[in-house]
Amino acid sequence: MSRGDRCKDDSLEDTRIDSGIDSYRPTLQSEDHREPSGDLGGARDKYAVEERVDSAYGSSSITADSLSEIVQACSLSRDAEEQSHELCEENPLTSITEDGDTILHLAIIHEETHIAQELIQLFPKEVLDIQNNLYQSPLHLATYLNLTDVVRELTRKGASLELQDQDGNTALHVACQHGQKECASAMTRDFSYGSLEPVLKIQNWRGLACLHLAALNRKYQLLKLLVKKGADLNVQEGTSGKTALHLAVEMHDIPSVRLLISGGANMNAAMFNGCTPLHLAVGRQDIIIANLLFQAGADSMLRNMEDETALDLADANDDILAVFPFDDIQISGRSVVLS
Repeated sequence: MSRGDRCKDDSLEDTRIDSGIDSYRPTLQSEDHREPSGDLGGARDKYAVEERVDSAYGSSSITADSLSEIVQACSLSRDAEEQSHELCEENPLTSITEDGDTILHLAIIHEETHIAQELIQLFPKEVLDIQNNLYQSPLHLATYLNLTDVVRELTRKGASLELQDQDGNTALHVACQHGQKECASAMTRDFSYGSLEPVLKIQNWRGLACLHLAALNRKYQLLKLLVKKGADLNVQEGTSGKTALHLAVEMHDIPSVRLLISGGANMNAAMFNGCTPLHLAVGRQDIIIANLLFQAGADSMLRNMEDETALDLADANDDILAVFPFDDIQISGRSVVLS
């Protein structure tokens, strides 16, 4: 096997921590948000972010089909303070379904935007953050369904952006994965540069932050939004230590590479195996991206854990070698720079 192949497929070596781009494939698939993904018993114990805040809610025979009748029977006063004192366990507004959904969850699921907005004004913040059996908050569901107005109202009322569903995704993760740019803008509008840092650092159970999902799914508008909001462009995903720039290079995604470079991403960031974005670009024979990185200041002499530089991985490919300065020569397969 040639040296150049070693960084083309990061899963070839048993000693590599990196499992390659294929390990992210499941995140790219569109799954129905109502379908459970297996037994959650152990996952809930391990990953529950905080105690459920629905202790005042009682189990009910409420069904999705009865939503309209329930809403018609309830007085949806905009005087939330007065109405909240009247809520009791017998009131359908304080009931949950067998799936853990409140009436607000159901209104969002059925895309009853007006009813959802009325309920948001009615309920206190604690109710807005109730999570169903899939650990989805109303904000998660509104984002899945791209209900921008509902997302905006929830955020204004103080719904938490840090709650994670059964896959560890926050509502902003959902927006970045599915390209819900308007929803992402609505939920981050009132946050100044850098104030979203705690949310943007959250990783799902696959080790991916919002920035990683936006890069993996080629959501350029969301990448721009995250850069504007002060996302750490050098945050590493949890499985192999790749940054968003590593991921963009692996996918030969020139627009994302340009965007991340212009945003100030560290071009010499190393994965857990020591490979920089330039190592990956050269290993994949991507002349355009290798040139972009090098012209922007990437260091071609950095060595990975196998003591290889990006030049070592060029494997005498004249097109790749033409990217680098002509004063670089190799002696016994090692790159040296003439002083």
